Amino acid sequence: MDDTEFDEVLAGPSDEVRELAMSTRAFVLEVLPADVLETVGGTDIGYGRTRGYTGLICVISLHQRWVNLGVAHGTDLPDPEGLLQGTGKRHRHVRIAVAADLERPGLRELLEAAVSAS
Repeated sequence: MDDTEFDEVLAGPSDEVRELAMSTRAFVLEVLPADVLETVGGTDIGYGRTRGYTGLICVISLHQRWVNLGVAHGTDLPDPEGLLQGTGKRHRHVRIAVAADLERPGLRELLEAAVSAS
């Protein structure tokens, strides 16, 4: 994905959500391997080994006052810090309401586990 697509996704939300999305993206790109694909679907920014849900590792979803860092197959991952929320059959998410949420204990390890499981 080029930065133009990312900028288009960020055109709608508030400044606060835009900043959270950019911080979350920087965090994700720091943790994930360089060969992971970055794609846009509506207001979601996905990261995976392939396009589509099958190869998905995680997704950044923009909301009115926060972003969610969604973890594909989150129900199958260890979450000792209890970060994952949601009731989906496979997908779970971590709400990022302030930039400091990206420093929560266990978040990096959770994302690394998602990479290993993909």
